This record gives sequence, C-alpha cells and structure tokens, in this order.
Amino acid sequence: MTNLIKILIFCVTLSFINEAYTKDFLKEAISNENRKVENVKRDKHRNPYETLNFFGINKEMKILEITPGRGWYTEILSKYMKNSNNFYIAKYDPPQFAVEILTKIQDEFEKYFLNNEDRFGKVKYISINKDFNILSEKNKFDMVLTFRNSHNWLKNKKAEKMYNSIFKIMKKGGVLGIVQHRANESSTFNYKAGYVKESFLIKLVEKQGFKLIDKSEVNSNPKDLKNYEKGVWTLPPTLRLGEKDRLKYLKIGESDRMTLKFIKQ
Repeated sequence: MTNLIKILIFCVTLSFINEAYTKDFLKEAISNENRKVENVKRDKHRNPYETLNFFGINKEMKILEITPGRGWYTEILSKYMKNSNNFYIAKYDPPQFAVEILTKIQDEFEKYFLNNEDRFGKVKYISINKDFNILSEKNKFDMVLTFRNSHNWLKNKKAEKMYNSIFKIMKKGGVLGIVQHRANESSTFNYKAGYVKESFLIKLVEKQGFKLIDKSEVNSNPKDLKNYEKGVWTLPPTLRLGEKDRLKYLKIGESDRMTLKFIKQ
C-alpha cells in the first residue's frame, strides 16, 4: 500500500470519527436535563437534531445566533459549544421595533443564561446597532443561524440591511442557516402575519452575495393553512386566541417552515 493511499484512508477515517463526535455531542446537548420542560416538548415540532445536522454544525466553528428570542435554540447551542469560547449571540442594542417587549425579552434572556452558565456554558454577546449593523469584525464567523426572524426584518424594512451585515461578518465559505415561517407562493405579501414566501427570501438573501446550496423539508407542516385571524401566532406555542379553537390549533401544530442553507462565496 502506497503512502498516498494510507494518507487518504487516514483522512477518510478521521472525517467519519469527527462526524460521529459532532453528532454525539449534539445529541447530548439536546437531551440536556437542564433545558426548560416546555422547550423540550417542542422538539417534535422544531427538530433540532435534524436541523443543526443539516446546517453542518461543528464544535470547531465560530458560531453566531442572531436575536434568539427567549433562547429555545440557545439552550442547545450553548451547551453544544460549552467551553469552546466560540459561541456568540447578536442582540439589539437598543431594539428599534417592539421596543418594550424586545427589551424585556432580551433582559430575561441575559439573566437566564448568566444564572445558568454552569449548566449551558458561557454566552458571548455582540450588538446590532440602531442602523441594523452587526458590530463585529469582518470575516469572523464560520456559521450564522437565524430562526424565525426574517418576517420582523421585512416588516420593518430592514431585511436587506441585516443580511448584508451578516454577509460582512462571515468567513468566505461560511454557512448561513435560516429557518422561517413559510407563506404559500400564491399568497400576497403580509409580513405582519409572520409568513414569508420561500422564493422571495432566497432571492433577497442571494442578492447580498450568498449562494443557496441546499434546502430541507425537515420543518415543514402541510397541516398549516396559513390563514388565521392572528397570523402564525394563532398556532402553538403562542396560541394567541386563547381557548378559542385551542384543540384545533394544537392538532395543527407549529407553523410550516422553510429550512435554507446558504454559503458565503
């Protein structure tokens, strides 16, 4: 056996070991007993293992999660990246829309992860300023993740600005992972309902310099009719109509979502 063949075999073996190593740590992070019970119950709708594997997450990456809300994915990501010193959150500083509620959510988020640092790991922060620029050095991140944010940026006419700012802070070849409530392609634009057309979002993101390399139906939900009185928030987990038709909406489950994987060329 030539040395070249030995080297190739070694590289392939190492690749398989690294993949198994990554998946084992991801399973451990998802099964972490310190996650909130209500968050764990939503795994069946949000498919974190399949979603993050699809994006190609790896512990050696420098990863940024954009405006994580109450931290559903952050519980998993911070545990997965614990002790790496390579996991960051981008937060509004200060919020420029829904100011009162976003300020409250961000304050609660920071307190929760600070008080549970031993359970989940250290979360590092960077700011999104009033002009929707992410305050970070260029070409820093291997992976940027955004979950169900695009409709808010579109509603406030900041989507192009945000994705352009994301492009600048990512390394060449870096992965941008997007999960977003998906509108029917035949529907009219109504970001206030929370849904976005997949073709429109792909075009908008690619306009900033990204290239779509794959998409997944792992978070799709054909039961979602997308025609509700209170938009996507009619469905769980929000259930904005309260007890009205609650069982009906619980049976539908969470929204139909696109899952898109881009690279920075």
